[in-house]
Amino acid sequence: MDEDAHRFEVFFDVQRGLPRQGPGSAECTRRALSMCSELPDRPAVLDIGCGPGMQTRVLATALGVDVTAADNCMEYLVDLKTRADRAGLAERIHVVGGDMQALPFPDRSVDLIWAEGSAYVMGFEAALRSWKNLLKSRGYVAVSELVWLEADPPAEAAAFFGDEYPAMTDIDTNLATIRGCGYELIGHFTLPDSAWWDDYYTPLDAKMPALMQKYADDEDALEIVEMTRKEIEMRRRFAHTFGYVFFVARFDQ
Repeated sequence: MDEDAHRFEVFFDVQRGLPRQGPGSAECTRRALSMCSELPDRPAVLDIGCGPGMQTRVLATALGVDVTAADNCMEYLVDLKTRADRAGLAERIHVVGGDMQALPFPDRSVDLIWAEGSAYVMGFEAALRSWKNLLKSRGYVAVSELVWLEADPPAEAAAFFGDEYPAMTDIDTNLATIRGCGYELIGHFTLPDSAWWDDYYTPLDAKMPALMQKYADDEDALEIVEMTRKEIEMRRRFAHTFGYVFFVARFDQ
C-alpha cells in the first residue's frame, strides 16, 4: 500500500463506526428542513456527501419520500444501507457512489439538495455554483459549513484552521456568497455545542486510546490520530470562536 493510500485508510479507520462524520444532529436537520416550506408534495431529494447518513434517514422519515444519498466512500454507503434497513427505510434510501463534482444526475432534476458538512470538499462557493445546475426552479439547498464566529479568533485556533481549512470564513461572507451565486437566502442558524459532541466528538474521543495503541509503531498514522485529538481539543478550548452554521437558500430561476 502506498503512503497516500495508507494515510487515507487510517483516516477512515479513525472515522469508522461513528454515528456521524461531522457536527450535526437530528434536531438540526429537522430545523433546517422546516425552512424548506414550499417543497412539492413528492420532492426529489439528494443528500450529497452523506457519510453514514444519520441526516438521510431523518429526511426520508420526515418527508415520507425516497432520498438519494451520494458519497465517494462505499464503506459509508454500505453502513447507511445497513442502518436504513434496521430503521425500516431500506426501500426509501437509494445510494450512489461517486465524486460530488461529477454527480450522475440530470440538470434541473432535484427539488432539495442536502449537504451537512460536505461542501468544504469542493469549497463553499464552488459547491453552490455547481449544484444549482441540478436544482429545479425554486429548488432548495441546505448546507452546513464551518465558520468563524469571532472576527479576531485566538492565534492558536487561527493557526490550526489556517492549516486544516484555510478557506474558512465568517457568516456574513457566506451569506454574500449565497446571494452572489444566485440564491435567495431563506434562513440560517448556528448549530449548538451538543451537535458537536453527542454524535460526533464524544464517540470519536472514546476511540483515541485504542487508536494510539493500534498505531503505536506507525508514525504517519499517529500523526493523523494526533491531529484528530488536537481538533477535539480546539473545540473544548475555543468553542465560542468557531462553529457550524446551517444555511438554507432557494434557487428561484
